[in-house]
Amino acid sequence: MTAPQSHDRILIIDFGSQVTQLIARRVREQGVYCEVVPFNKADEIFPKFGAKGVILSGGPASVTEMGTPRAPQAVFDADVPVLGICYGEQTMVEQLGGGVEAGHHREFGRAEIEVVSPSKLFDGVWDEGKRYQVWMSHGDRVTALPQGFKAIAVSEGAPFAAIADEARRFYAVQFHPEVVHTPDGARLLRNFVREIVGCEGDWTMAAYREEAIERIRAQVGKGRVICGLSGGVDSAVAAVLIHEAIGEQLTCVFVDHGLMRQGEADEVVSLFRGHYNIPLVHVDASDTFLGALEGVDDPEVKRKTIGKLFIDVFEAEAKKIGGAAFLAQGTLYPDVIESVSFTGGPSVTIKSHHNVGGLPERMNMKLVEPLRELFKDEVRALGRELGLPEAFVGRHPFPGPGLAIRCPGGITREKLDILRQADAIYLDEIRKAGLYDVIWQAFAVLLPVRSVGVMGDGRTYDHVLALRAVTSVDGMTADFYPYDMNFLGRTATRIINEVRGINRVVYDVTSKPPGTIEWE
Repeated sequence: MTAPQSHDRILIIDFGSQVTQLIARRVREQGVYCEVVPFNKADEIFPKFGAKGVILSGGPASVTEMGTPRAPQAVFDADVPVLGICYGEQTMVEQLGGGVEAGHHREFGRAEIEVVSPSKLFDGVWDEGKRYQVWMSHGDRVTALPQGFKAIAVSEGAPFAAIADEARRFYAVQFHPEVVHTPDGARLLRNFVREIVGCEGDWTMAAYREEAIERIRAQVGKGRVICGLSGGVDSAVAAVLIHEAIGEQLTCVFVDHGLMRQGEADEVVSLFRGHYNIPLVHVDASDTFLGALEGVDDPEVKRKTIGKLFIDVFEAEAKKIGGAAFLAQGTLYPDVIESVSFTGGPSVTIKSHHNVGGLPERMNMKLVEPLRELFKDEVRALGRELGLPEAFVGRHPFPGPGLAIRCPGGITREKLDILRQADAIYLDEIRKAGLYDVIWQAFAVLLPVRSVGVMGDGRTYDHVLALRAVTSVDGMTADFYPYDMNFLGRTATRIINEVRGINRVVYDVTSKPPGTIEWE
């Protein structure tokens, strides 16, 4: 990673928790730069990183077993503040001479802790003698403290639910302050990074913009860059940022596969050619894509077909442009974290046309990834900083394969046109109701089902449309949005009246899990 040393930095050592990314997001929310590194790379990275403080994450292992993860001893010897969370508390205790036992007092879910001693970690947030809600997820517990530590909070299942060595600025908690189910958790993390560690909180999107521009110029020099635009937030922000850095050296390629939402292709072209005057190659490849998808109903085959064709078309256009040494992508930090997972898991699968997987090697190009240190919400903030219209910055996520996976079964132009019209009406009603920014993602799905209906005095036999809307923080889990029935009735009536080919509308009330957000 490449954030400049001019900003205070927190290093988060990952022991495999499912919510480690949330720790990073909470630290970033305080205007403090941080990075997540797997525990088995921490020995190598810590001495070079310049961390002003360290956070040890949770994890699934047990410190009572041989060969389980540990923090580098250098972290405890470096005279920097350290905060251990869950497994992070247990390994800190075990490494510094305390005791941990396995499995006698499991605590999962909401719990109450009682503050038994004042601490800098609790200043202005929690008071001695009072009880507070937290989120627990542990099977092991600390049974004996290392020298210099004292208990500062207890729970029914954890006699050392929070501990502190104020002299060495070592703190640890058995609960998870990073999750929303610990209501005061963000404030506790703020106390650690801003008050105990002493970070300035000066890492802003304005600062990131300036520094990213300098890095892009240093990397690219006088070289030419090609950027694949998808119509999504990430590629749009990356393109505008790179254009601000190197101007005419950037050419954007927008491959229109015929699977976009209503008016979306025109919006992309007008924004980049008109508003920003960025050199843009607009390729209408809809005949190629829809021809290849004819008769294909398996969702995985759809994705692979679209992904392969996108690479082929993009590569052909790049060769026509000629002379570009760099390929720009909107890779985000969650992809980077996943790709260096200590479990050895593969990188996040690159969605068919958002990130052009395989192209850098095929075309002998170097990657420019100016967003690779940012979470999605930070990308949106950077987009606003760059002056991108809210219609682009705030839009709901849209899958790489587009409407192909919102049209289960075989795809035809007729079905896509019906779906586009219905989807546009649905989103229009959501905006009119003031719900667009409340909902994480909303869309219509044209089902491979026909139903009997009555319109006027005649019988119809037309398509069924499903509406989907979910609330989520990160897309990993999601709940269906609880619409008022009047809204659903009004929307269904408009769709049936205005879109020829639909005579029935249903609403999907499945959460994730067990369902996925998209239908395919």
